[in-house]
Amino acid sequence: MRLEGAAALVTGAGKRIGQAIAIGLAQSGCDVAIHYHGSANGAEETARAVRAAGRRAELLRADLTDAAAAGGLADQAARALNRLDIVINSAAIMVREPVETVTPESWDTTLDLNLRAAFFVSQGAIPHLRRAKGKIVNMADVAGIEPWPAYVPHCISKAGVIMLTKALARALAPDIAVNAIAPGAVLLPEDWDDTARAHIRETTPLQRLGSPDDVVAAVRFLLAGTDYATGMVLVIDGGRLIR
Repeated sequence: MRLEGAAALVTGAGKRIGQAIAIGLAQSGCDVAIHYHGSANGAEETARAVRAAGRRAELLRADLTDAAAAGGLADQAARALNRLDIVINSAAIMVREPVETVTPESWDTTLDLNLRAAFFVSQGAIPHLRRAKGKIVNMADVAGIEPWPAYVPHCISKAGVIMLTKALARALAPDIAVNAIAPGAVLLPEDWDDTARAHIRETTPLQRLGSPDDVVAAVRFLLAGTDYATGMVLVIDGGRLIR
């Protein structure tokens, strides 16, 4: 796939990894539909950076825990950009919650945004991506592969994203390639202290934390570096899964 002139929808593009991916794709030549919900100021920053790279930026606000809103997002992006070639499902939350205190409401909030929304955004994009022979990249997490006791709903949601990726890859082949990226210690939770950050760094085989640029590079590879990958989960974790 050529990124120059392509049109991409990035969900959760108002902050953190989603913001970095949206800007990185613009720097590679994509026009970008910037989805956000609560991060309006961050989305505006993303749009300014996309435009500074010389590409079109369109802001789309939606609550993706509403399945109807998720299902209609791709149509909005395609109308705004006049086409749609790429979908990046990045919108997510990560809530630290002891298993004893998980409620039906907190469970649903995590699963609805992290997993269900990715399905319905992708489902809504199918007609556009079939026409374009496009691609979907889902943001999974190493938490979808290894269990984190304080993040059980999050782990389950990201394990679901991994299976969603494989199932969609089978269902949508050969027209649409669907892959996932599972980042590790790339952007740690903002409320983690220096001791927690040092522990993660020291217990990572490469002895350092990653950066959003590592994820952006992986996204570029899956979009433009190969057209012969689908159903793949690319782990970007500094070796944490092999420690």
